[in-house]
Amino acid sequence: MPTIYVDSPLSDEERRQRLYGGDMFVYSPRKSSSEFCALAREMSEQAFAPHDPRVAQDSLPAVEYAKILADLKPRFIHDPRAKKLISGLLADVGCDVERTYFDVPRLRTMAHGDYMNVGLALQFHPHRDTWFSAPYAQLNWWLPVYEVEPENSMAFHPKYFDQPIKNSSADYDYEEWNRTGRAQAATQIRKETRKQPKAEETLELAPDVRVVAPVAGLLIFSGAQMHSTVPNTTRRTRFSIDFRTVNIDDLAEGLGAPNVDAACSGTTLRDFLRADDLSTLRDELVVMYGDGHGMSVAGT
Repeated sequence: MPTIYVDSPLSDEERRQRLYGGDMFVYSPRKSSSEFCALAREMSEQAFAPHDPRVAQDSLPAVEYAKILADLKPRFIHDPRAKKLISGLLADVGCDVERTYFDVPRLRTMAHGDYMNVGLALQFHPHRDTWFSAPYAQLNWWLPVYEVEPENSMAFHPKYFDQPIKNSSADYDYEEWNRTGRAQAATQIRKETRKQPKAEETLELAPDVRVVAPVAGLLIFSGAQMHSTVPNTTRRTRFSIDFRTVNIDDLAEGLGAPNVDAACSGTTLRDFLRADDLSTLRDELVVMYGDGHGMSVAGT
């Protein structure tokens, strides 16, 4: 089972090594994270007005709800305020913003019941991000925008962190997904038809680990962690923010979590921006990972 560190004083380097080993970190809300979540609430409440975003599904047809998300989510991704707030948040928890790169922030929604759990509101099956062409040095950052409960959060399945399972990641290529899969998201309303990596054997998902953080609390975990979306059995839609980071020194040295079963193609590294000036990663580094995928040579 992982160790969960709460408001840890460890340095970023020490934290990364523990994350690569399967541990998780939780931080209390702070000014930077609170402002980040406030931005997400402001944009969500404007988009769903006059409805409260948390209960808007009770008043809107799924097709109309999907149209609102199709406008709201890209606007959040591309809002320059969001990127600035990520940079401040990373500095706030001890990251070197000259060595840390992040991908675009995403606003996630998880409606309750069977109303809408595909496409723009996809309910993720158990997976590792490394099945989706993420580098093994990737760290995932997650913040609840409104209150969350165990029944509408994420579940972690840590027994599989270092245990390989049969999966379909060999059929996934990130460049192809960018060409076709992303554009189809808004059309997926009742049924998910896009092909994505999945487990191809029965998994023992219980017991699981669920971290219930306060609004603007921060959860960090490795992209190699097996995790899934908890079916929302509450009466409120879950809103959360997530983004991912890599440290350029760890990338150059091939450090990261161990690869136990990923076989996908391509790399997500072209999506990452340096936290201080939003510059991209060096082409030669991206190409190296594109050819060799995650490149981890020394998982901890």
